[in-house]
Amino acid sequence: MKSRKIKLLVILISFLGISTLASAQKNYTLDNKSTFSVSGTSTLHDWEMKSSSGTGTGNLEITNSKLTAIESLSVILLSESIKSEKKSMDKVAYETLKTDKQKNIKYVLKSAEKLNETTWELTGTYTIAGVSKILKTTLKTIITKDGVNMQGSNKITFADFGMKSPTALLGTIKTGQDLTLKFNLNFNL
Repeated sequence: MKSRKIKLLVILISFLGISTLASAQKNYTLDNKSTFSVSGTSTLHDWEMKSSSGTGTGNLEITNSKLTAIESLSVILLSESIKSEKKSMDKVAYETLKTDKQKNIKYVLKSAEKLNETTWELTGTYTIAGVSKILKTTLKTIITKDGVNMQGSNKITFADFGMKSPTALLGTIKTGQDLTLKFNLNFNL
């Protein structure tokens, strides 16, 4: 009987050791393959601007190849890293973003709620053109060999962040108020 109790104790200790190894919070870093975009409309054409120059960190927990907790997450994007196919459009965008004073676009997580195995709803603070606003963002997650991929989007307006819709050619070309932010983030160890 004593031998059986010892075996059970050894099995229990081994199991606890394995489950501790399978689940751990770790700090992850945003890699250079992550992409960001903002798109909208104008009286002339639809447009999109892109960047792959973000930096960021996340404290994430992966257990048995599943994302089980997002404790912290922050991303910083250099405002002037966002580019279109036209330099004149970039210049107007940088004026709108007030990049002479506001060098970065930032995101900082406040809370994360798991909706299902791969979908999370994040509540966080976006800071754009020097104005901060708390928004909810739904994202899809995929566990990769190096960490976690997160994809999502958010609908915002220029007015949400105290910006005026840009115009060009003496106001004959006007940008629509609605914008779509999209991101494809890779957080690796």
